[in-house]
Amino acid sequence: MPVEGSSEPRFLRRLGLLDTSFLVIGAVVGSGIYMTPGIIAAGLPSPGLLLAVWLAGGLITLCGALSFAELGAMYPQAGGQYIYLREAYGPGAAFLFGWAFFGFIMCGGLAALAVAFAEFLGSFVPVLSTGHVLFRVEAVGLSYSLSAGQVVAAASILLLTFLNSFGIRSGAVAQNFLTVFRLGTVAALVGLGVLFGVKAGGANFHPLFPPGPAFPAVLKPLGLALVAVFWTYDGWYSVNCTAEEIRNPERTIPRGLTLGVLAVTAIYVLVNFVYLLALPLEKLKGVVRVGELAASALFGGGGAALFSALVMVSIFGCLNANLLFGPRVFYAMARDGYFFRAMGRLGSRTRVPNAALWGQAAWAAVLCLSGTYESLYEYMVFALLLFFAATGLAVFVLRRRAPGTARPYRTWGYPAVPLVFIVMCLTVFLSIVVSQPLKSLVGAGLLLAGIPVYRVWKGRGGRAPAEAIKKDSPEVNFRLR
Repeated sequence: MPVEGSSEPRFLRRLGLLDTSFLVIGAVVGSGIYMTPGIIAAGLPSPGLLLAVWLAGGLITLCGALSFAELGAMYPQAGGQYIYLREAYGPGAAFLFGWAFFGFIMCGGLAALAVAFAEFLGSFVPVLSTGHVLFRVEAVGLSYSLSAGQVVAAASILLLTFLNSFGIRSGAVAQNFLTVFRLGTVAALVGLGVLFGVKAGGANFHPLFPPGPAFPAVLKPLGLALVAVFWTYDGWYSVNCTAEEIRNPERTIPRGLTLGVLAVTAIYVLVNFVYLLALPLEKLKGVVRVGELAASALFGGGGAALFSALVMVSIFGCLNANLLFGPRVFYAMARDGYFFRAMGRLGSRTRVPNAALWGQAAWAAVLCLSGTYESLYEYMVFALLLFFAATGLAVFVLRRRAPGTARPYRTWGYPAVPLVFIVMCLTVFLSIVVSQPLKSLVGAGLLLAGIPVYRVWKGRGGRAPAEAIKKDSPEVNFRLR
C-alpha cells in the first residue's frame, strides 16, 4: 500500500456493491456446476441428499464469507488472505500462502479453466480442440505433445489479461456483462427446466430421503460429496483481494460477500433441482457432463448444443474474474519485499498492477502449454483448505491480539460461525489426506519448498510492511521468522 503523502499511484476505489456481488458470482460459477453434480451424486442414495449437500456447501461458504468480511473491513487493502495471514501470524505464513497461490493454486486453476474453455470451444470448432494435436516429440523416453486447444487456452488468458490491464473498470465492466449474461441463461434454464420437466420429473424425487436405518451408512459418501461441493464453491473470496478498489469497503465488502454467496447457493441448488427434474438420480450418477445430458433430456439434441455454448461462456466469465483478483495478492507480496519488485507497482494511468497481471498470465500460459497444470493443481489445492482454516482462526487471533484495531463489521454469529468454517475446512482437508495420501504428500512437499524460497526473499530485503508496525500490530508475537 503506498505510503501516505507519497507520489506513487494508488488504487482507485471504483467497485460498488453490484460489482463486488457479481465478482463473487463470476469467480465461482464456472464449469463446476455443469460437470461435478454427476460425480457428487454417484455416492448418494437419494435426490434429497443431493440437494442437501449443495445447500450445506453454500452455508459453510457463507460462514467463511462472514468471517472474511470482518477481516476485509478491518484491512481494506489489496491482497485478501495474504494480508490477514500476515497480520495474524507474520510474513512467513503469509509468504507460504502467496507461494502456493501463485505457483500452483491460482495459476494452475487459471490453466485448468482456460483448457476447459478450449475443450468446449473445440466441440463447435474441432480444429481448435484439445484433441487436435499440432505436433508431438519424444526424447530420452519422454514425450511432449501440443494441441490446438492448449494454444487457445494460453491465448484466452493473454487476451483477458490485456483487457484487464486497462484498468479495474474495463475488467469489471466485462465481468458484469458476462455475469448478467450467465445469470440470464441460468434463469432461462431453470424456468424452462421447470416448465418442461415438472410433469415428467415429479417421480424422480421419490423417495426424497433414504429410510432412517440407512442414514449412518451415508455419512462417508456425504463427506466425499462435500469435498467436490467445496471445490465448486471456490473463488468466493475474490472480493477480499480487491478490497483496495472497493468504495466504502467497510460496508460493501460484507454485503458483497453475503449477497454473492447467497446468489451462488441459490443457483447451485436450483440447477441441481432442474437436473433431477430431467433425469432420475440413477441416470445422473457418475456422468461428467451432466448438464448436457439433462438439457438433452429436457429439450432434445439441440438443447445439449445450446447448453455447451452456455458452459463455454460461463467458463470464459469465470476465467476473467479469476484473472482480475489474483494479481492483487502478488502485488501485496511485492510491496512487502517478498516477490518481484515490479509486481508491487501500479500503472500511472491504469492504476492496476500490470506487472503482476502479466506475470500471472505468463506462468498460467506456460502451465497450459506444458500440460502439467492439472497435476500441480491437484497436488497443491488441498493446501488451500489449511489456509482457509488459518484465516478463519485469524478472526479469533486478531480479536485477542489486536483488540484496539477498528472493526467496522463484526462477524455475525461469532464465535460459532467462524468455528463452523474452521472445523469444516479441516474435516474436508483430512478427508483429502486420507483418500489421496500420495497426492497430499507431494503437495506438502511443494508447499514446504516455499520455506527456503522465503528465506531467500527475506535475505534480499523482505520486510514487515508499514501497516505491520502500527501500534495495533506489534502484539502479534508468535510469527514465523
